[in-house]
This record gives sequence, C-alpha cells and structure tokens, in this order.
Amino acid sequence: MNKSFKTATDEGTSSSGRKKSILLSENLSHALHPHGASRGGHEQAVTIGQRRGGRVLMEKVINDFTINIATANGTGSQSANLILLESLFDMGVPVSGKNLFPSNISGLPTWYILRLSENGYQAPGDRAHIQIMVNPDTWDDDLESLEPGSVVIWNSNTKNKTVDREDVFSYPIPMTKLARGINSKLAKLVTNIIYVGALAEILGIDQDCLNLAVNKQFKGKESAINLNIQAILSGREYFRENLEKIDPYSVAKRDITQSKFFIEGNEAVALGCIYGGCQMLAWYPITPSSSIAEGIIAYIPKLRTDENGKANLAVIQAEDELAAAGMVLGAGWAGGRGMTATSGPGISLMQEFIGLAYFAEIPSVFWDVNRVGPSTGLPTRTQQSDIAMLYEGSHGDTQHIVLIPGTIEECFEFGWYAFDCTERFQTPVFGLSDLDLGMNKWACAGFEYPSIDMDRGKVVREREVFEAFETFGRYLDIDGDGIPYRTLPGSGMDPILYRGTGHNPMGVYSEKPDDYHDLMNRLKKKIDNSRDKLPAPILREGEDAEIGILYLGSMENSIQEIDDILLDFGHNVHQCRIRALPYHPEVESFIRRHKATIVLEINRDGQLHGILRKELPDDLVTKVHSVAYSDGLPPRARIYATLIDKKLKEVMQ
Repeated sequence: MNKSFKTATDEGTSSSGRKKSILLSENLSHALHPHGASRGGHEQAVTIGQRRGGRVLMEKVINDFTINIATANGTGSQSANLILLESLFDMGVPVSGKNLFPSNISGLPTWYILRLSENGYQAPGDRAHIQIMVNPDTWDDDLESLEPGSVVIWNSNTKNKTVDREDVFSYPIPMTKLARGINSKLAKLVTNIIYVGALAEILGIDQDCLNLAVNKQFKGKESAINLNIQAILSGREYFRENLEKIDPYSVAKRDITQSKFFIEGNEAVALGCIYGGCQMLAWYPITPSSSIAEGIIAYIPKLRTDENGKANLAVIQAEDELAAAGMVLGAGWAGGRGMTATSGPGISLMQEFIGLAYFAEIPSVFWDVNRVGPSTGLPTRTQQSDIAMLYEGSHGDTQHIVLIPGTIEECFEFGWYAFDCTERFQTPVFGLSDLDLGMNKWACAGFEYPSIDMDRGKVVREREVFEAFETFGRYLDIDGDGIPYRTLPGSGMDPILYRGTGHNPMGVYSEKPDDYHDLMNRLKKKIDNSRDKLPAPILREGEDAEIGILYLGSMENSIQEIDDILLDFGHNVHQCRIRALPYHPEVESFIRRHKATIVLEINRDGQLHGILRKELPDDLVTKVHSVAYSDGLPPRARIYATLIDKKLKEVMQ
C-alpha cells in the first residue's frame, strides 16, 4: 500500500564510466528547486555535480514531472493535448491528463495538466515542472506561478509578451510563424501542434507513437493527419536546429505488461447503461453530463438495433429537466428501464418527480455528474457537493439509494447495476459521478460483462401467479422486506395505479394517521434493508493503524498519494472507500476498528460526514472527523494530506 520511491535517472554511462547527464547554466544553478516527485509528493533535490566551464552537471529526471499547457478555449488545443497524452501512454509512460476548460464556447483560458508518475499518481502535481505558454491572457500569472528551475516553452510570436526570468529554462518557439508557414488559414489551430513537436523533441517522445496518436485522434481524415504530423515535425526540427536542451526532464519507454486504452467516465457509464438494458433515455443537455447521453446515442447503431436495423432504445431530448424526469417515471411505471443524465442544477429541477418516484415506488435511474455549485456555480469544475441532495432529495422524509463509482471500471459496472437496483427495490436510484471522473480520460484494461441475469424485481407477469395471491395490494408488504409486488399496465391484472398521495397497502387513497405512519416506516425499512446488498466498500488495511480515512468517488485517484504523504508525516492510515449510500455495515465496522476516522470529501460542508453522524450509533459519532475542501480543481494530494495532518494533531492529543 505504502510504496517506496526511487527517482528515475538515466542509467546509461559515458565512455568514461560516468552517468549520462545534462549541463546546467551557472545562472540557474543557484535557483534550482527540487524537480522529481518522490513518494508522498516530496520532491528530491536535483544532484548538482562537478563544475565544468561555468556550468554544472545535473542528473536527468525521467517520467516523473508535471506539464501545464496554457491555451485558449476553441483553438484546437484539446486535440493537441490528447495527442500528447496518447503518445506518452503508448510509450508505456505512466501518465494522466486533466482538462481545465471554461464554461463558454470560445476564447477563455484553458489549461491541460499532464502528470507523469512512475508511482502511478494521478492527482495534479504540487507544481508545474514544464509550462507551455500560448495564451497571452494568462501569460503573466502562469509565469509568475512557476518555481525556479521550471521549464518554459513559449510562443515567441505573442505580442508584447516575453519570458524575462533568469531562474527558469526558457525555450522560445515561433509557433505562430511556423504554423503560418504550414497553413495560413488554419494557423490558429496548427500553432498548438507546433508545441507538441517542440515538447516531443525536448522530452524525447517517440515519433512513431506520435504518428499513431495523430491517426487515432483524426480517425482516417488523411488531410488532417498529414497536416498535424507536418506541424509536429516542424516543431521538432525548429528546436533541434535552433535551441539547445539544458533542462533535466525526459521520458523513457516502459514495458507494457497489460493492454489498456483511454476512455472517459461518462462514456463508460453510457456503455454500462446500454448493457444494463436501458430502454428509454430522456435528457436535457447540461455540462458535465451531456456526454453520457451522447455516448448512448453514439453506441445505439452498433449495440442496440434489431436484425432490421431498428433501434430498441428510445432517446428523447426533453424540453427541460423536469420533463425528462417525468418521462423516466413513465417508462418505469410501464415496466421499462428508463434513465436520465444531468448535473446538480438539473437534479434541483427534478425534485418534484424524485419525490413522486420515492413515494409511489417507481423504478427510475438518475445519473448526476457533479459540478461546482450552488446556482450556476462553476459549470466546468469538479466537486462532491450533491451527496446530501441525492441521498435525501425532495421535500418530506426521503432516503434514496446512491451508487458512487470511483474508477472507470465502476462507471461501467454501476451503469448497468443501477437498473437492477431500481427495479429490485422499486425506488429511484442515483449514480453520482463528477466532472473529473466523467470528462477526463482514464486508462482501462476493459470491462467485465454482467455475469448475472437482470434483476427485474417483484413483477407479477402471469395471470396464474397473480391469482395465487390470497390478497394482492400494490403496496402490501407480503414478504416482510418492505418491497411490495407490482403489476404492469397492459397485463390485465389490477392494480396498476401508483399513488403520490397518501395511501394504504392496497393502494387506496388514505389520510389515516396509521396508514401514513406505517407507509413511511415501510419505505425506510426497504432502503435500510438494501445496505448489505449494495456495493461493499473498498478496504485497504495493512499493518496495525489507529487512523482510518473514509472517502468516496473520484478521490480514489488521489488517495494513494495522500496516503504516502501522510506516511512521511508520520501517520500510518487505513483506507475505506464508500461506494453506495445508505452505507454498508462494513463502514461501521471500519470506524469501530480505528481510534479516529477522517471523512475526506471534495466540498465545503462535509456532507458525507453529516450523514454518518446522523446514522452512526452514538458511541461512534465522536470517532469521525471531517476534512472537507473544495476549490473547483481535482483534488491535489498535498492539500488534503496537510489538512488531514492538521486535523489529526487536533483530535489525537
């Protein structure tokens, strides 16, 4: 669990037997800060060797650094950045990418963060080791934020902008001029590919891998492929002929032991929903969930058509989120598998129908890809701030099942499982993802096809079964598990009326106090009974530790680095990732085994912590402590580890 770290260095030797190294200018040597990320995010100082002619020798840093690319939205930079991501991935370099984009169509700043880590860390790094600067609007802030010893690759054709810091490695590239020389009409787009070529030459990215990535990105568009490869080669050639590499960073191929591919979380959810037998998708576009619906639509021709080519999955773009929710309930009432995909603002608008689905017990699936709120908030930033809203959504006393994937594989799995779950328990089921997991690309070895039959729940489909009931009531708890039996419209078997008003076990309208009290207790009972049937938490427990870390969702992709930093701080911790609400019984057991448990969340108010304090036994309430932080960015390990360390110093005294 707690991995050791060794800085990657070039083990090749020169004819004199010394390690290969690069030369560092004298005016930089005094300003150098650490470069290679070590275990726990601590950075290892660059070794400065003997002086030679006014320069000093410095060891290379290989496959362990962060690249920050600053461009403008709508300039084609995303294609360039994905080409870099894919080419490094195809070299076997452990790499992840984070796209920080604005909520407008074009023009505002965009950053793309590439994290290379031999330890497999996927959180954004503590700092940018290499900064690519193309956007004049963020130029000054980007440059000022860099630590001494950073690398700056910049467009020297940018008006009134330069790099005048003497404590960084500066590589001016006339990106615009080179792009215009290739295609003047498309120069704005080609400029971004020029920096791909320059960076490839600086780091040693394999050209064959770049060619493969370009072909993958433009999918058979021959002219676009040729244009982009030409631009990459132009960037490489310019650097090779006009500049000298003086920085320590490079990449090296690694053996690929398992075949993997990149896929976004939303696309994985879409595939899971298709394999889960989704029959109706009703949706209204909203960032960052739209690509779930778009993914389903894209896969229908390949995966959901009959022998005549007719689609067997209906898609309706509703006039608004409330209408979409109503259509989902209509599908569930009719016995179909219906779903919608939205984000926090959409869930807010759907509250009336969510309450109806809970009270009338209508199967329905809602995917919420969490973005930053409240109100419009930051539509293209990430957060875990919808936990409480989903778990207790709508007015009155409610409690909902929430599935919370933390990996790309779970996005697929929970995509299909949500349908089984909603039909089994006859209640709305929510999938809670977030922008980071949903809209960034993650490495995946493949998905496991559902190995169990679909669970359609307690549906009476045959007349002889229906007539075998001594008494049949739509809301009659025959089995004592809180889940009634239902019939479907068109079956000829009554009753098929679902009530959103007060009712008794037979489904008859009632305002009697006992009927309402018994009904609400039965609804709570069936949700409570789901706890040990929902996905169990993921536990990571090694040697004895007094401290537990309890977390959920996309924090999975930062937790190991957090764990390693905490070990450096002197804290040995165990991990428990909640994958569903209501929480599994094992969560209580985990808390009981530890002297203190930190509840780690990407929000301000500690929503999961609040739910736990409300539901845990009294003797465990004082053992859970909240560490909640959110600034819109994907979780950076050192920030959370520092907050945990501070909290532990308070509670472990």
